[in-house]
Amino acid sequence: MALSIRLPSDVEVRLKNLAARTGRTKSYYITEAIREHLDDLEDLYLAQQRLADIRSGKTQAVRIEEVMKRYGVED
Repeated sequence: MALSIRLPSDVEVRLKNLAARTGRTKSYYITEAIREHLDDLEDLYLAQQRLADIRSGKTQAVRIEEVMKRYGVED
């Protein structure tokens, strides 16, 4: 998939220098950065959504002791 983005000039310079020093393409490093951080962004969104659900009463929290008991991880 082709994608066009605007980068701040300082980021563009760093990316260009890294690509030149390593012989890899800028696209390679952009793809690697997205892969590396996409999981974190997805986890953050999920955590924020779950917190909103708990605060709104849509779902209820479960005590860690109950989770450990349920899955046989008791002390």
